[in-house]
Amino acid sequence: MIINQNKDLYNADIYLRLSKEDGDKEESDSIINQKELILDFLKAKTDIKVHAIRIDDGYSGVNFERPAFQEMLEDIKKGIVNCVITKDLSRFGRNHIEAGKFIEKIFPYLGVRFIAINDHYDSAEGDMQAANIIVPFKNLINDAYCRDISVKIRSNLEVKRKNGEFVGAFAPYGYQKCDTDKHKLVEDREAAEIVRYIFKLYLQGNSAYKIAEILNREDVLTPMDYKREKGSAFYTGFKRNLKSQWNHTAVLRILSSPVYMGTLIQGKNTTPNYKVKKKIRKDRDKWNIAEHVHEAIISPEEYITVQELLQRDTRSGTSEDKLYHLSGLVKCGDCNANMVRKTIPSGNKKFVYYVCGNNKGNKLVCSSHRINAKALEETVLKLLNHQIDAILDMEEIWERLRKTQDLDLKKERRNIRMAEKREEILKYQNLRLGLYEDYKSSLITKDEYLELKEIYEKRIQAAEQALYILEEQTEVLASGQGNNCKWINEFKKYGKLQSLSREVAVSLIDNIFVFEKKKGDRYPRIEVCFRYADEFRMSLKLIEDLEREGEENVLKEAANG
Repeated sequence: MIINQNKDLYNADIYLRLSKEDGDKEESDSIINQKELILDFLKAKTDIKVHAIRIDDGYSGVNFERPAFQEMLEDIKKGIVNCVITKDLSRFGRNHIEAGKFIEKIFPYLGVRFIAINDHYDSAEGDMQAANIIVPFKNLINDAYCRDISVKIRSNLEVKRKNGEFVGAFAPYGYQKCDTDKHKLVEDREAAEIVRYIFKLYLQGNSAYKIAEILNREDVLTPMDYKREKGSAFYTGFKRNLKSQWNHTAVLRILSSPVYMGTLIQGKNTTPNYKVKKKIRKDRDKWNIAEHVHEAIISPEEYITVQELLQRDTRSGTSEDKLYHLSGLVKCGDCNANMVRKTIPSGNKKFVYYVCGNNKGNKLVCSSHRINAKALEETVLKLLNHQIDAILDMEEIWERLRKTQDLDLKKERRNIRMAEKREEILKYQNLRLGLYEDYKSSLITKDEYLELKEIYEKRIQAAEQALYILEEQTEVLASGQGNNCKWINEFKKYGKLQSLSREVAVSLIDNIFVFEKKKGDRYPRIEVCFRYADEFRMSLKLIEDLEREGEENVLKEAANG
């Protein structure tokens, strides 16, 4: 009920709104200009007294759940305010249904005078019949304008995401927006060091819980507190006045984010339309994924290793500070189940074994494949050193080949051979296609057709296999070796290993398979699958080919001489 029944005096709220989201970028629509225009208008209105100036700066006109608007509405319901003044209908709102409901129903019912200056609308004056036709039409235009702007903004953001430009409000922890290009991420050195520290701790065997505990003990600021300290306008409804603490969820969020290897994933969520702000998760194939768009804090190799570890069952108990060196890497060679550590007391001693996880749960499923944990680690250490020695020997051979042979010429020859193989594949594919026409035309019998078809398919397969090898070899030659080869450097950086560590194990080993001990064998058979095994084999094959080619060239030169 309206308290103030004095029809000669109106208690008015001036309502001001601005939103870049709606495309309200014109200088004339600024909050200051809106305010000055309305105050200038009120100089000639002796029957209107200003009660308050309500400002919603940065709020969309589509949604009426705006803080200043709601405060004004509460005063209207209490009878304190009986007049609303705005620059124009678009400042009041851009949702024609909601705006019409307030102007045509709610305000008249509550006895509220509504004035939109630039639209020459005053509910207390003029031809209301004409206004009732014009106002809904103008509200519809404002709504359509908002819809048009929303479509343009969405399209613009989609293009930027596809181009790998960052469009978020806040840069991810570890990065900051470039001073010269706000859509490009650059490394924030201080935070980036913390990200590297977190990845290092995890690779060393610390669980996410333990990492959070370490960060809190060392008084490292959380991403939220770090942004506040750096002056970002970052707000949350939690712990506003207290220093926040690291937890395992925050650590896992950093460990699993591909942004740290230079990959930007955007557009995971969307809204149904410009009026509904509820977030909807998009299917993964509709996300915008751009690789190598900014400087990586973590190498792709290290990031991939961490992701694989996160997928493994390597959780330790709450009392354990670290994971064991080989946790999550050891598998049963017969049933492929994870091998689990089992402590067996014997007198005053305790013996630790790895046993098949399936057998531990059900002894009928698989045998125990039991192996002493210490013996396994010693064996793995020896095999690791053997693999490192083999890679270092291979690097020396590469260096010798580089000095004695023209590797660029070798690469060019392979390019020529690849082109020849592609032509050969195309030739046999065309011959295979023509076979059926020959068979239908009775030029060949069915048996001849099937025999020739099989011959052509085998030749296509052989040419495709040869092409694959040539492509792989060319890629190896192009990528370089020695100090320029990332996977070789992964092994080289550890040098001769004196002891096994968690970081070394997860960086250089994919899996360790333990097979059931055969009768007469002292120990079960162990198979270690090293990382970059395909690259290692391909490099060895290429070295053999290059050495053979070199010998053939020497023989040709000798013959020609």
